[in-house]
Amino acid sequence: MLAVLSPGQGSQKPGFLTPWLDLPDAEARLRQWSALAGVDLVHLGTEADADEIKDTARTQPLLVAAALLAAEQLPMHDVALVAGHSVGELGAAALAGVLPAEAAVTLAGVRGREMAAACALEPTGMAAVLGGDPDEVVAAIEAHGLYPANRNGSGQIVAAGALDGLDKLAAEPPARARVTRLKVAGAFHTPYMAPAEAALAGVAAGITPADPVRTLLSNLDGTAVDHGRELVRRLVRQVTAPVRWDLCMRTLADLGVTGVLELPPAGTLAGLVKRELKGEGAPEIVTLNTPDDLPAARDLIARHSVPQSRTEGKH
Repeated sequence: MLAVLSPGQGSQKPGFLTPWLDLPDAEARLRQWSALAGVDLVHLGTEADADEIKDTARTQPLLVAAALLAAEQLPMHDVALVAGHSVGELGAAALAGVLPAEAAVTLAGVRGREMAAACALEPTGMAAVLGGDPDEVVAAIEAHGLYPANRNGSGQIVAAGALDGLDKLAAEPPARARVTRLKVAGAFHTPYMAPAEAALAGVAAGITPADPVRTLLSNLDGTAVDHGRELVRRLVRQVTAPVRWDLCMRTLADLGVTGVLELPPAGTLAGLVKRELKGEGAPEIVTLNTPDDLPAARDLIARHSVPQSRTEGKH
């Protein structure tokens, strides 16, 4: 079984979309999506520098558009399972058939703008806690009034909240753990993002989703979601809820996934999967970053795809 993964914020690199614009209709597609997202995706993916593309309002629609642009070059009908990390879930929802690509890009634009606005209300941030006992790490995070915003597996939990709490956590790290401050605008996936969640809910209410046509894992708890309306509810809730990527990877293992393909800008999720699902039965992993990687991606799909008749009803 093959899983296609859509990355989240922090994976972007300056100019990473440049080679994709050589494909037929790619630039026209991005310009169409730019109008929906309210940002210039062509500029952001080709000419913008690192500071410009780390702006939450710009990054989120850029990542969703990049994943969908690349996926259009793949035989997605042969893919059994999709998942995305944080804003990558919007891309995964489109690949699963829950949302049209246009709706996913539109929601990513709203999500990015509103989360950026929420970040400006109060000085907050995030820090990665690497190593240590997971239960002890979560207890230490909560003891400082912070939230475990991302649980990424492989000994990585991201704390989020007020800056003074992050300073105290760094000064008193959990046993056998180190704390690294992240260059982000605020405390994503915590109650600090409540205004953004409310704004996204208002826009999402006007969308009529379809039920997924392939297995779609949720960041909320790592389970497969059967119904489109429930998935949209979870996408909205995820703005303030923790990303449980550790549970998504556990589900990949439980379902017997043998191949993993990460969409551009690829590398982050592939690295987490490689560290978490290792040893006998570890999946084969391909990262898709430029059109030159498309033959390897298509070959992976061909070798690890499961006939549709065997996957139906296994949501």
